[in-house]
Amino acid sequence: NSAAGLPMLRVATFGGFAELQRLVTGTVSGSQSLWETYVELRGVREENSQLRRELQALQIRLQEERALGQRAGDLRQLLELHDRGGLDTTAAEIIGAGASPEFRTVTIDKGSSDGIRADMAVISPAGLVGRVILSSGRASKVQLLIDRNAAAGAVIERSRVQGIVLAGGADDLRMDYVPGTADVQPGDLVVTSGIDGIFPKGFVIGTVETVDRGSGTYHEIGVRPAVDFSRLEEVLVVLTPPPAAEAQLPR
Repeated sequence: NSAAGLPMLRVATFGGFAELQRLVTGTVSGSQSLWETYVELRGVREENSQLRRELQALQIRLQEERALGQRAGDLRQLLELHDRGGLDTTAAEIIGAGASPEFRTVTIDKGSSDGIRADMAVISPAGLVGRVILSSGRASKVQLLIDRNAAAGAVIERSRVQGIVLAGGADDLRMDYVPGTADVQPGDLVVTSGIDGIFPKGFVIGTVETVDRGSGTYHEIGVRPAVDFSRLEEVLVVLTPPPAAEAQLPR
């Protein structure tokens, strides 16, 4: 029995040991598989992170290119306006804005050392911006047309009806002193008349948006500005006084 039992014991021992080896091998294989999977996933995550960083860099570059393209387009429009206007102008960049919602002003990076002085008109390719109200050596303050104290002589381009354009609240304008019998219609273009001696004649102010004939002496006319004042970045300052203003200069 002992002789026969010895092989049986060996078999049982071997079997148990083999199962233990199988378990250990399986565990090691599983651990190795898990480790390889972890390494692979980590590699994929790192690759994805790198791709995301590259994509973000490309997106930022695209925005920079778009901004440069937009700025180039804006500058090209200013140059075209300068070339065809027949006026002596200088380009300026807006470097600041007034904090008050009622007194609408911006600061430009050109001043008296560049020949700029008070009451010079400020324009953009879209239309009339405002006028210089204060000038130092290297900067000037510009009163926008939507400032509550601003005003400009205006005329309806189609019918030649004249009036005064004033701030109408928020970023809108209104045209006052237009007789109730005058021919004014929504969609009419409003341009500068030149009678104020500040703004050159014929520059676009905006478009008639509403006309309330009412029962009074004058129309109540709402005007949508041609210029988007919230997006202004560059402007032109008109150095040449209009004829009416030139005649009033001291000699």
